Amino acid sequence: MELVAFSFAATVKPAQSKQSLDRARGAASTVPCTRTNHTVEPLELAAHIRRRRSNLQINPTSVVSRDVLQELCDAIMWAPNHKRTWPARIAIMSGESRHALGDTIANVMAAQNENEVKVQKTRGKYLRAPHIIVVGVARGDSDQRTRENQYAVAAGVQNLLLLAEAHGLAALWGSPADGANDAINKLCSFDDDVEVIGLVYLGHPSGEVEQPVRPPTPLTWFD
Repeated sequence: MELVAFSFAATVKPAQSKQSLDRARGAASTVPCTRTNHTVEPLELAAHIRRRRSNLQINPTSVVSRDVLQELCDAIMWAPNHKRTWPARIAIMSGESRHALGDTIANVMAAQNENEVKVQKTRGKYLRAPHIIVVGVARGDSDQRTRENQYAVAAGVQNLLLLAEAHGLAALWGSPADGANDAINKLCSFDDDVEVIGLVYLGHPSGEVEQPVRPPTPLTWFD
């Protein structure tokens, strides 16, 4: 079973090496960044944002390189994050670990007496992509800080999705089944109080998704 975990935190656990802690703390500060040499035109960026699709038409056997997976996960760290709490908790399920993810969630559903057809479907649903990126949020030291952590990680997932689009990859941001949070935390070696906010299907596309019709922006102007 292959499970690659990324845990970006402000504190170190005993099992973490100094190198992994340095990486966690430095992910958002050591990558060169300059505002004097913009390489993306505003119209190009706006078009790129509009091109992003939730696409589950994914080749389940065509894996993405670890370098690209690392780059995608690092992008989460560049989202706005109040007080720099670094609340993202990330695990990548590839290979046999996708079976473990499906079984873990399906077992919870079965214990909750959910429909058996739905339970069995869940056991295999995460095999539809070569990688499932599990994204969780660490709890803050107050309810307000926890909400801010949620905002930061959700914005980070959008970073991941936009970068995946730039790499020509297909992705879909899914959510875990009700009641499965604790079981997913245990499988991913997350802390007990982590809230899992996303199961992102990721891989090379096997088809395209049409552009959906978007409603007008609900915008009110004040002068």
